[in-house]
Amino acid sequence: MSDSCIHYGGGIVFAQLRNKLLISILIGLVVIVILGLVSDISAVSQSFETFQWGLLPAILGFTILNYVLRWLKWDYYLRRMDMGHGVNYADSALMFTSGMVMAVTPGKIGEVFKSYLLKRVNNTPITASAPIVLAERLTDGLAMLLLMGLGLTLYPPARPAFAAMVILSMIGIVVLQFRPLCERILAFIARLPVGNKLAPKLSTVYDSTRRLLSWRLLLVSTVISILSWFGECVAFYYVLRALDIPPSSLLLLQATFIFAASTLFGLVSFLPGGLGVSEASSAGLLVLLIPMAIGPATTATIIIRFCTLWFGVSLGAIALAIFGRRYGNEPLPEDDQITVEDRPQSSQESRTNI
Repeated sequence: MSDSCIHYGGGIVFAQLRNKLLISILIGLVVIVILGLVSDISAVSQSFETFQWGLLPAILGFTILNYVLRWLKWDYYLRRMDMGHGVNYADSALMFTSGMVMAVTPGKIGEVFKSYLLKRVNNTPITASAPIVLAERLTDGLAMLLLMGLGLTLYPPARPAFAAMVILSMIGIVVLQFRPLCERILAFIARLPVGNKLAPKLSTVYDSTRRLLSWRLLLVSTVISILSWFGECVAFYYVLRALDIPPSSLLLLQATFIFAASTLFGLVSFLPGGLGVSEASSAGLLVLLIPMAIGPATTATIIIRFCTLWFGVSLGAIALAIFGRRYGNEPLPEDDQITVEDRPQSSQESRTNI
């Protein structure tokens, strides 16, 4: 995380963060325009006119369910890793929601910003808590793979990609749990010219990562992830229902497969928010599997992206502003931004009176 992303002053207003968000919004608009041009614009417009907007509360409700369950996972990690001292549930929720503003970063890796917010509250070293965000992404990915797996019979060509992602995920988990190998890698890094400074931080990251990937924690967090992301699959189902597609268990299965697959494709593309890849794969799979015309498929894709990705980013911006008012009136010293050896500090000392 660059210095310009983590300076506070008069609340949380970061020039670089704002610029990146604006760029992502512009990319999102370009994607929508391209989708409209590729599809039938008049059909897209007509689909918006006939969309049953009375189902919008249900769509947003299941999206919010996803956010609530993912916050519970974040908070569960904090408590299990003994990093929740001085953090009440309201602050935990505020940190989690603030992190959603970074959902438009490549692979959502920018959500490691939550680690900096946690440091503001109880001085937990960023290198110790950052692996929580990585564990979140891993368990989210595993959940999406399992949800995608439910519908592999709908689209057999996806089976090789599914198998490859499952195998790579399991290999990564096993390797990280094999302590002797990782310790030898850390020892090798320590012998490099800059290794004496880097190795201690990487050691802290590895210790946290290994604890987070213990089988019990991994199982519990993956189950939470499956339930949370199924909420957004149900939201997508209601988007399709609002486009007058008859309800059925098959439609729910199709919605689950398409949403999980398009989200995964966007994630592994490592583009900001998966922009372009998620939309194209979603619209394409809708046309192929439902099947439906390209106009309504484009409408469904645009609506679900606004009700999931951009809804979350909007909530994150609001939460970040609130967090800034509570904690961000004084900038941290330069050497306190991303260091491991931090002085003790209570959450009350860093809280701003309002």
